[in-house]
Amino acid sequence: MIRTRKTWVTAAAVLTMAMVSPAVAHAVPQPPGSPPAAVTDDNKGLPPGWRITNTAGQNTLEWRSPRPVPAGDARVEFHADGKLVGVPEPENDARTFRLPLDELRTADLADLQVLAAGRRLDQEADGARDRRSSPPAANPPAQLPAGSVDPGKPGTYRTATGEYTLDPVRLPGFPAPVEMRGVVVAPKGATGKRPVALFLHGRHATCYVPDRDDDVTMDWPCARGAKPIPSHRGYLRDQQLLASQGYVTVSISANGINGQDGDADDGGAQARSSLVRQHLARWADWAANPATAPQAVRKGPKADLSRVLLVGHSRGGEGVNRAAMDSLYPAPSGQDGYRGTVRWHIRGTVLIGPTIFGHNPVPDVPSLTLLPGCDGDVSDLQGQVYADGTRGVSRGKALHSAVYMVGANHNYFNSEWTPGQAQAPADDDFWHDPEQPDPVCSPGTATRLTADQQHRAGATYIAAAARLFVAGDDRVRELLDGTGRRAPSADPARVLTHAVGANRGAGFLPDGSVKVTGGRLCSAIDPDPRTACLGPEAGGVSPHFAHWQPERETGRRAVALRWSSPGSAVQVRPQKPLSVRGAEDLALRVFVPPNTTGAQLDVSLTDASGKRANLGRVRVDGLPGSDRAASHWAREVRVPLSAAARAGLDLRRISSLELIPRSRSGQAWLMDAWAWSPGTPVVREAPLARVDIGRLKVKEGDSGVRTYQVPVRVSGKGSGTVRLYVLDPATGRAKDRLVTVRPGSGGIDVPVKVAGNKRYAWDATHDVLVKAVSGTVVGSHAGGVTVENDDPMPKIGVKPVTDRVTEGKPLKWQVALSAPADVELSRTLLFAAVPGRPELSTKDVDRQWLEELLGEVPAGEVPLSQLEHASLWVSVPAGSTTAEVHVPTVRDQVTEPAEYVGLQPTDDEGEPQGPVLTGTVTDAP
Repeated sequence: MIRTRKTWVTAAAVLTMAMVSPAVAHAVPQPPGSPPAAVTDDNKGLPPGWRITNTAGQNTLEWRSPRPVPAGDARVEFHADGKLVGVPEPENDARTFRLPLDELRTADLADLQVLAAGRRLDQEADGARDRRSSPPAANPPAQLPAGSVDPGKPGTYRTATGEYTLDPVRLPGFPAPVEMRGVVVAPKGATGKRPVALFLHGRHATCYVPDRDDDVTMDWPCARGAKPIPSHRGYLRDQQLLASQGYVTVSISANGINGQDGDADDGGAQARSSLVRQHLARWADWAANPATAPQAVRKGPKADLSRVLLVGHSRGGEGVNRAAMDSLYPAPSGQDGYRGTVRWHIRGTVLIGPTIFGHNPVPDVPSLTLLPGCDGDVSDLQGQVYADGTRGVSRGKALHSAVYMVGANHNYFNSEWTPGQAQAPADDDFWHDPEQPDPVCSPGTATRLTADQQHRAGATYIAAAARLFVAGDDRVRELLDGTGRRAPSADPARVLTHAVGANRGAGFLPDGSVKVTGGRLCSAIDPDPRTACLGPEAGGVSPHFAHWQPERETGRRAVALRWSSPGSAVQVRPQKPLSVRGAEDLALRVFVPPNTTGAQLDVSLTDASGKRANLGRVRVDGLPGSDRAASHWAREVRVPLSAAARAGLDLRRISSLELIPRSRSGQAWLMDAWAWSPGTPVVREAPLARVDIGRLKVKEGDSGVRTYQVPVRVSGKGSGTVRLYVLDPATGRAKDRLVTVRPGSGGIDVPVKVAGNKRYAWDATHDVLVKAVSGTVVGSHAGGVTVENDDPMPKIGVKPVTDRVTEGKPLKWQVALSAPADVELSRTLLFAAVPGRPELSTKDVDRQWLEELLGEVPAGEVPLSQLEHASLWVSVPAGSTTAEVHVPTVRDQVTEPAEYVGLQPTDDEGEPQGPVLTGTVTDAP
């Protein structure tokens, strides 16, 4: 996560009004225990649910959800006009999210949105503008033929279960120690050393109070009277299945990370990796000295640490991916919480609904990524990057399987996150609106799975990964690699797969140097709808195009096809001819719009001499989908290469691929096409270079210009290429370039110029992002230079301008700074009673003023001091030293004595500063 602190000087009109217009009172309900939040008069320009507030002296952009937002794995983010504004902090009420104005990554706040993994959270706040008529119910895909083996069947071993608790560990950046707790399920009577499967849960609430519904928190350690939520016990059924098949399994607790990872740039990935490797190190110790092991471990057979499968759910998925990386390519010691010897070998990973904030998969460790079609947490299914993001990075021999499970949500893979099964309060993360049921994911639809159906299917595919990656049983591959076979134990779930790597050879990759005719080479992430692969009219999103952090990415592309009649060919021509010699099929990953069927494409190849052969026809159907589901997902289809051989093509020099639509009209997107052969090759990890971006903090200084370098560490072996993004601290826009790196070369040159002065300002952050392209892995993907303000804040005073007026004229006060600042500075004035004197009321001030601020005029006549949490907030613009605040009064026909209003200036902590200021209003002559 990048937290940007920058000079906030060029806000959009809505914020500009807030800073230079008269600030006035606003009375709003506040969460219990929250400090008063003063609200500006600009909120009429913000969407419903949004406001600019001053909370405890800090100016914030606030959004309040109409319903609680449970703690989850996806980050809640504020976006505006397609750009990331920042990552807000949640309040304890689970509804209110605030982002300090000094942390805005962009000053343009047009089209504000709240997103979590691409899912809009603020649509309910926007009223019914996005509501559509209910779409028809979706139908599940046809059932696939059964595979030759079924890994979901229990094995022959009985199982034993136990737990261990060790001394907690300290991890870098986390003030509180993190627990070392695990639940072990092992086979009884198994002889010899047995392979190991380690499970890591994701980000969930950490603590609960028994017998009190919805009383859950993200505290760590838990408060008195509260208990830790046992998320690590949620995979017992998965563990029991694997243990029955001869695996030693352990599921570890990570509440201590969940409660402290809110400010981590990487969302806690490095900390979770450290925790995983701390446990593996203990298991290596116990394997070498069994007598030192806890009782729960001694009850099982000896663990074989040369055969380890890591299973991670949600942020736990990103954590085990990082653990696999760190085991091969060590992390910087200052960031790592485990610095011992690696005495284990990760054979593969299973990633369940995972996050991947860094877009940094490990290319040479086989993976299975399970994508829940009804994921209401990591709803953009960004875990697809664990497959797509490995293309061309290394040798390409590791199988990276994407497994799409129709009708599965995020939580039900963990029984401790499942209502009716969990000890603590739990819910269905795919929120169901009874008035607008989702045709795919609402409970009771033909496509939605029950909790037990989903968990059983998940356990089956975890076991499939173990059998392929660890046991080396190639018969299981057809369940995972797009061949189109199913595991009957997962029935009635509809599970679809595709893959990259393994015995795939040369590929037609839109990400590379290709020329497309008859179609459109589109970008996965681009704010221009003419360039983007999916526009806003698509009615849903694609996991293949999951958003990263820049508003525009270079090098993530696909080929978009659109036709209105059959026969219009689309040709993809790589820069150099490809060899498909020795391959059996051409495997294509193609998707069409959800809920469509019958798209047919002829596939042909042309060699360098111009000889052409039609390989055959494929049919592609869309997934069951809705505008809330990420169902623009590619199906794998294959055509034999035998026709090309019969036609005499030179299979060593294929120059182009053609797709010719044969259905009447339609759309399709080609992700890639590969020379495919059966089999699972032995994977040998390549010696890759590793890149980690650090963060340097420097003082601004009083004068002159200093140049600093963003700390970039390049380690490992060999050389490779990364793409570097440098974000503009004022606009948030990124410039990118390709960089060649090699260990010992001095890193990457990213200079940052810092101009010193003696004016107060916020800290400014110059952010840098990096992504692997070839021959590299990326650990810490984000960093930069943070320029810390070292000038004192000007003193803020308040004095009257016109504090005695006749009815119909405005009362005025001036807020003055002792010196100009480079940022806006504000002062809050609380309404206060004037003892013993008649008080100015809601009947004495401008009605439109009240309506704009309160939404509605309070009934009756209410003294201003009795408006709950009402206050005036005035902000002095950057570069200025004064600003005024007004209270507009109205003239009436009633003869009455003078009326008064009191204003109490407060500091950043809400403490009174100086005497109460008094305004007086008399009858007009």
